[in-house]
Amino acid sequence: MSIEVIRLLLDFGLVVLIWIIQCIVYPSFRYYPTENLIAWHKIYTARFSVIVIPLMLGQIGIVLYQTILTPSVYTVVSLIIIIFVWLVTFLQFVPIHTSIAKGIVTEKLLASLVNKNWIRTVLWTLLFIYSFIYYLLE
Repeated sequence: MSIEVIRLLLDFGLVVLIWIIQCIVYPSFRYYPTENLIAWHKIYTARFSVIVIPLMLGQIGIVLYQTILTPSVYTVVSLIIIIFVWLVTFLQFVPIHTSIAKGIVTEKLLASLVNKNWIRTVLWTLLFIYSFIYYLLE
């Protein structure tokens, strides 16, 4: 299997995952009583981390490899998008999830989780489309 196919599979896996989170998981948090949400959130973050961390590390690893080995507009733009997703994740979402884990749950916080996640949803979707078109034209 070529590195381009692996890259495309990782991009696809992350786009599917982020749409599930955006349309199902995060909106569902508003339906839990606070105590239940805190308990579920601990389980949810542990389970999703096992899936999302390898995908994100694989994606950035392959894009770094591609950028170093064969730098192009495609690889550099991909790397910029991925770095931006990582920054948004660590600067916005880690603090939100930390608040939930600590029991600081408000309607405003849960709404911001869904609203802010559109940034990652759009970026990962655009990245997958970009990768798919690049793969087809290659």
